Amino acid sequence: MNNARFAAPIATGLVAAFVGFASSFAVVLKGLQAVGASEAQAASGLMALAVAMGLVGILLSVATKMPVSCAWSTPGAALLAATGAVDGGFSSAIGAFLMVGALLVAAGLFKPFGRAVAAIPPPLANAMLAGVLFGLCLSPIKALVEVPGPAALVIVSWLVVSRWKRMWATPAAAIVAGAVIAYNGGGLGEAGWTPDLLVTTPTFSWEAVVSLALPLFIVTMTSQNLAGMAVMAAFGYRPEPGPLIAATGVFTLLSAPFGGHAVNLSSIVAAMCASPEASPDRKLRWVASATFGVGSVALGLAAGAVTHFAAGSPILVEAVAGLALMSALGSSLHNALADTSEREAALVTFVVSASGVGFFGIGGAFWGLVAGGAVLALTRLGAR
Repeated sequence: MNNARFAAPIATGLVAAFVGFASSFAVVLKGLQAVGASEAQAASGLMALAVAMGLVGILLSVATKMPVSCAWSTPGAALLAATGAVDGGFSSAIGAFLMVGALLVAAGLFKPFGRAVAAIPPPLANAMLAGVLFGLCLSPIKALVEVPGPAALVIVSWLVVSRWKRMWATPAAAIVAGAVIAYNGGGLGEAGWTPDLLVTTPTFSWEAVVSLALPLFIVTMTSQNLAGMAVMAAFGYRPEPGPLIAATGVFTLLSAPFGGHAVNLSSIVAAMCASPEASPDRKLRWVASATFGVGSVALGLAAGAVTHFAAGSPILVEAVAGLALMSALGSSLHNALADTSEREAALVTFVVSASGVGFFGIGGAFWGLVAGGAVLALTRLGAR
């Protein structure tokens, strides 16, 4: 066998692992800390997620011989950041993460349930996601006000690199932020360089289920799992979706006690690993996604060092997170408002979700879907 044939998919997988991690780790840390995680717990969650998504990606790629790429839910982490802590603190969030894992398993194993989730109107799901992302995407502007010099360096690096290759823009911004934090002598922090996997005992409450679990599950299914399957289909790969989604649910359940919020199919990494750039031989592209999994596990072991830099300047880390989500915000807004007949309902969903208001201890993302769904129902009723 010609080993040179494996060079391209292996290189693609390693690049995808670095880009995927560097582009969104800041969002994950921000989200976990927003729902009550300490620095050490956030490092544990980051490590658990990276290892879990790497292992399930390797397992599915080898089993199907297809480029099945898995990742943590970046939009889900943004949802956590927008929602904030619920009653019961981080232990309630862990309970919500376990619920998400169970729902993902159910969606994969029971086709009627999976079809019901897929039936959520795409404009409303995208509008909710856009509302969740909006606040974080303001972070670069806030950073410019608080730390103008360092923030300008981060933003300019992102802009300059994006003109050359957009895929590398956020990793470049993350590297510049890390260099600035290191230059300013950022503290080691509680998590240390090598994080421990910390188990948090879960608690369950209706508030956490409705505010965190249900919106997190919907965002993960609609913006991640369904999108990941669509990307694979675009490159000619059509695996049975149920077992893949159920597998991500199992690994979500395994990572949740350690702080992992959700593992899902990836769309961006799938586009890299399933494309002809990974290998001209379609039968070898699974090597790229499997290599991505190996790289993710290795990077997960560096979660302590990553958290160390993040602790040095939270405002810069939030700025990187906001830059990382700009593209997702634009895409979500476009998809939410594209259908003029449902635009009003989508706008209501976006505004309520972005407001961050909560009633009865339940966050804005859920109420955004409720409000938008009511407007959509009235719109369709009036059109009859």
